[in-house]
Amino acid sequence: MKISLVSWFYFTVYCWTCLVVHIVSDQCNKDERSQLLQLKNNLTFEPESSNKLSSWNQRSACCEWRGVTCDEEGRVTGLDLSEESIAGGFDNSSSLFSLRHLQNLNLSYNNFNSEIPSAFNKLENLTTLSLAYAGFVGQVPIQISQLTKLVTLDLSSQAQEVKLENPSLLELVRNLTKLRQLYLDGVSVSGGAQEWQTALLQIPTLEELSMLSCYLSGPLLPSLARLENLSVLDLSYNNLACPVPETFAHFKSLTSLKLTDCELIGIFPEKIFQIPTLSYIDISDNYDLSGFFHHFLPNGSLHTMFVSDTNFSGPLPNSIGNLRNLSNLDLSSSQFSGTLPNSLQNLTQLVDLDLSGNRLSGSVPALHLCKQLQSIYLTDNTFTGTISLVNFQDLVNLEYLNLDSNFFTGTIPSSIFTLPSLHYLHLSNNKFEGQLDFTNTSYSLQSLDLSGNLLEGSFPISLFELTNLESLSLSSNNFSGTIEVNLLGKLENLTTLDISNNTLTINDISTPLTRSPLFPSLKVIGLASCKLTKFPQFLKNHSLRSIDLSNNHIAGTIPHWLWNNNALENIDLSYNYLTDWEEPMFNNFSFLPPKIDKYLRKARFLSIANNNIQGSIPESICDAPNLRVLDLSNNSLTGTIPKCLIAMNGTISILDLGRNKLSGTIDTCPGLCSLRTLHLNGNSLHGKLPKYLANCAMMEILDIGDNQIHDEFPCWFENMTTLRVLILRSNKINGSLKCERTEVAWPQLQIFDLASNNLGGRIPLAFFGSWKAMIADESDQRKLGHLQSEVLEIYSVFYNDRVTVTSKGQRMYLAKILIIFTVIDLSCNKFEGLIPGGLGQLNAVHILNLSHNTFSGSIPSSFGNMKDLESLDLSNNNLSGSIPTQLAHLSFLSFLNLSCNHLMGRIPTGTQIQSFPADSFSDNDGLCGPPLSENCSVGDGMQVTPSQVSNSNAGVKISFHWNFISFEVGFTSGVGIIVFPLLFHKPWRKWYWKCVEDILYHTFPQLDFVYERHGGQSYRTLRWKPQ
Repeated sequence: MKISLVSWFYFTVYCWTCLVVHIVSDQCNKDERSQLLQLKNNLTFEPESSNKLSSWNQRSACCEWRGVTCDEEGRVTGLDLSEESIAGGFDNSSSLFSLRHLQNLNLSYNNFNSEIPSAFNKLENLTTLSLAYAGFVGQVPIQISQLTKLVTLDLSSQAQEVKLENPSLLELVRNLTKLRQLYLDGVSVSGGAQEWQTALLQIPTLEELSMLSCYLSGPLLPSLARLENLSVLDLSYNNLACPVPETFAHFKSLTSLKLTDCELIGIFPEKIFQIPTLSYIDISDNYDLSGFFHHFLPNGSLHTMFVSDTNFSGPLPNSIGNLRNLSNLDLSSSQFSGTLPNSLQNLTQLVDLDLSGNRLSGSVPALHLCKQLQSIYLTDNTFTGTISLVNFQDLVNLEYLNLDSNFFTGTIPSSIFTLPSLHYLHLSNNKFEGQLDFTNTSYSLQSLDLSGNLLEGSFPISLFELTNLESLSLSSNNFSGTIEVNLLGKLENLTTLDISNNTLTINDISTPLTRSPLFPSLKVIGLASCKLTKFPQFLKNHSLRSIDLSNNHIAGTIPHWLWNNNALENIDLSYNYLTDWEEPMFNNFSFLPPKIDKYLRKARFLSIANNNIQGSIPESICDAPNLRVLDLSNNSLTGTIPKCLIAMNGTISILDLGRNKLSGTIDTCPGLCSLRTLHLNGNSLHGKLPKYLANCAMMEILDIGDNQIHDEFPCWFENMTTLRVLILRSNKINGSLKCERTEVAWPQLQIFDLASNNLGGRIPLAFFGSWKAMIADESDQRKLGHLQSEVLEIYSVFYNDRVTVTSKGQRMYLAKILIIFTVIDLSCNKFEGLIPGGLGQLNAVHILNLSHNTFSGSIPSSFGNMKDLESLDLSNNNLSGSIPTQLAHLSFLSFLNLSCNHLMGRIPTGTQIQSFPADSFSDNDGLCGPPLSENCSVGDGMQVTPSQVSNSNAGVKISFHWNFISFEVGFTSGVGIIVFPLLFHKPWRKWYWKCVEDILYHTFPQLDFVYERHGGQSYRTLRWKPQ
């Protein structure tokens, strides 16, 4: 009986509750219901995309409508119409402004495409207003400042469409004294640093502030720290260009700090990382922001730390293990160095770890305790050692592992392939060796990149069991043997396959009966250096986006099925024996097709270099809308270069037409210039250099050598401040190097080749003053690498710059240009005067060639500063004096040619200079000592040999060196009227030689008179000044 009474009691309570709820919901104010329906009818929206407005109807109470909230008396207090695809019908006359009890209004994520109505001041009870990304444009109305009860205000917009100019930010927030959350992302805020920060200080209650991408300017004021209640601060994507104040460490309630991409400078205050409440910090993409990690306090709250793309440096402290709540750590693309502390394994909550692009070294510590890890990126460091099971054991949640571009050695443990959740494994560009074993491999693996290692053996058959594999790259290893295409077909999910640059042979037995396409999803194929003799038939009927068949033995015709693939973005057929194009109906072209643009609609990279292509370049190639790289070098192309090609509507970045048979002038159409690399070398081009090139502000490589260009030295090139390589050799360039600006501002220049032209005159003393890339100092930290451009990042397609230079007397082809490789070649011209001593300041130069000119004077002793010099050629000039002893300290010098000058004295002894052949010093006036056969007499190299002549007036005997007056003697020997008195008239003879020595003394500043006494008589002797 008790149980029945209790049940009856609860049943009664339930019924009364339902009745009360029904009565309350039925109390929906009729006026407000009418106003809401009127609002719906006036708004422009798509009913099929609506989740809220579509539920409003006459049959149900308005408090039950989606997006509508009522209080206990049935008054509408909340309205949420976010993400309703509203496209209009909202202005000052809207019935929404009659809902006087409204407290919360959310119209975000729509597309009103109108100004913000000024009638918002009628909603005086609003505490929350969100108009974020609602498609509003124009000025924020001053009436919003009258909503004095606002606690949350969100006016965020796209692309600064909403503006705070008049009223300003200060006028907007002056009365909003209860505001706790203010979001103005993407709003264009006017005023300077003082103005917008002073406005914020008027809101002491502020807890959350987000003003990313608001056109804010710096500097940040230390007084901002007076907002002591602030817990969230986001000022990302503003050009603050200032240091972060130390006072920011005083935000005692701060939980989230975001200052991404703010052009911050100076040293970041380390104490900010020690704020006890801070859980999220992002200061990434501030390339000039420095900082260090010295110590992390225990029991910190940090769970996310992004410090990527900054100038932070130094080692990671062992105390980083104190951040036990850390789940996301990104320190990539910075300057951190040293080894990884073992305390990293204490970060047991770590989910994502990215330390790529630093200078970290040593071995990788065991991370097996970090069982939550899902991604590890350690690429582009200098890690060494082997990879063992203990490094990544028990990481059952690991999905991404990237160790690319380090110095890991040893074999790749098979256990790494068995991690159960692993989707992405990249170990490229290391020194792994041995054979691969894919036994018991996890079938979850989707992307595998082992390229650029020392792996060997036959192609692992067990790899074909990885049926979920979508991307496979084994290029640039030592794999050998034959690959059966039909076995590759088991990997039917492949989108990317690259087995280039091994010693593999592809056995393609595809027939018309073969399943086509073999790889239904294949988009990227790399078969470079695979001994192919014909185009692989298994690629037919694939909608490829990238194809690399370079460095094979494919001869003859390019098939129509390849060119008819309009999805191709990257096409590399270089280094083959191709001659023509197959057209429909067997009408082949033995040259570039006249309407080639129709095959290149999406092409960004096209290389047919080093083939046997003939004919001219069709103008239609300029109509390829997306072409960024065009390489037609080393073929037999004839005719002129289309005027439109170099400009190419500002789209083309790399153009290589070198080593063909092109003729005519270099003409261009006006337009933008996006060229980074231009090779026109090795043709028969004539005329002048086009002034259009001065517009190419991004030019790095310019090679127009080995042509017939007839022009003066282009001083207007000085505007190309990004220039790295300038080659104009073997043309008809004339004039001098004297420009209006004494210093030519090429701070990145590393190869300067003007050899074999008609240039002359003196080289300005300051000509080389700003060539910083050729100057190294003790703090110089140059990474090894070569000049290249990443053309298609998604396909990892690079273009490697290449040039031909003269080194050690031989022409040398550089397939890759090292970033640290530097050359100056001014040989075979008509330069005269002294060699500028400023050349010696370029202490990072590797090759210097000034031969076959008419330089005079002595060899600058400053050349001894050029510590990296490997090749020095000063032959066939009019240089005089002795060889500076400073050259003896050039320890890397392996080629030296000082022949055919007027050098004198002893060759410096006890150095490697004497290890050079005698030809390096031949045909000089008075050099002696090894390796020459001429022995030096006592005093050689120290003074000129004297000839004593008495001086009647001063009683001084004069000595002279016959080498200095050989020209005068030879000339006067034919003039009898002068020779006779010299032979037979002693006073005339003494006067004559005294004048000759005086002339020599004033002509050559290296000479000086020394007075000596011998046998009671005084002698005046000409000597070389000591260096």
